[in-house]
Amino acid sequence: MSRQIDVTVAPGSSASPFDGRLTAPTELEPERATRADSLQLRKQRSLWGNAFSQFRRHRLAMAGLIIFIFLLLATFLGSAIYPRQIDEIDFSLTSGTLTWSHPFGTDSLGQDLLARILWGGRISLAVGLVAATVAVTLGTAIGALAGFFGGAMDTALMRLTDLFISLPQVPLLLVISFLYKQSFYNFFDRRFGDGTIGIFVLIVSVIGILNWMPTARLVRASFLAMKEKEFVEAARSIGATRPILMFRHILPNVMSPIIVAATLGVGAAIITESALSFLGLGFPSDVPTWGSMLYDAKDRFDFAPHEALFPGAMIFLTVLAINYVGDGLRDALDPRKTQ
Repeated sequence: MSRQIDVTVAPGSSASPFDGRLTAPTELEPERATRADSLQLRKQRSLWGNAFSQFRRHRLAMAGLIIFIFLLLATFLGSAIYPRQIDEIDFSLTSGTLTWSHPFGTDSLGQDLLARILWGGRISLAVGLVAATVAVTLGTAIGALAGFFGGAMDTALMRLTDLFISLPQVPLLLVISFLYKQSFYNFFDRRFGDGTIGIFVLIVSVIGILNWMPTARLVRASFLAMKEKEFVEAARSIGATRPILMFRHILPNVMSPIIVAATLGVGAAIITESALSFLGLGFPSDVPTWGSMLYDAKDRFDFAPHEALFPGAMIFLTVLAINYVGDGLRDALDPRKTQ
């Protein structure tokens, strides 16, 4: 049997017969509003927030980041706090072993190894960071121009990239350092009173100029894929200029591979500088770097192995930590990675 419901409406009232049916859901409106407010108050996670959350789950990457930050603080701040000087000579402690007053021992001149390692770490890390910045900046600029404009510019820039790739990097680096090291030293010594700055500029420039090619190819491929996306076409249709399309719309979306390339480039630059110093073509002997300390200790490894082990361990730990950070960033910034 069907049930009939009588709905009585007062004369002159504008109420609808369906008002009784609609008033029931309105009782839930405060609860819905509360839920909506709580959702709005909840912190929204951005792309970089998701990447950082993924990066924190990578244990080796976090360990590498902690070690790298510790090395930065130890070299740039610890060298100023440590009481020993890098040029403090004591012939009575020649090639001394580990003691409380000299935790890393002494070298052939009785100089404290820990003080020299801390001071030399500032130079080695600075060379790695600045050289990687030069390489990534140059590679990003060339790759962005080639990928965005295409055509003749793409062909010319890629042939230039192929030319630099075909060059023997290590022999060319050694030849340039051998030919122009003294010239840079003398020029900066006359201008600024410190020839070491000239050698720093020379090494950083050569390492950066000879290592931009992988970044250029990576950025070019990313630009070629990104400039055909719908949001770029929409920006172009409303009159966005080429610089705006390149730097505001496309470049921020290809930053993840650039960041990974920059991170891994730091470790490669540190190894290159250490190899130059080890071969005697880097900084002068009175400027301690990890590579030059290895060069000085190679002839005394049989009876004073600690002179080579500690600088070598610093290079090993630094490069290993940077590589783990790069692996973590690569996994965190990869949209296909899910954890």
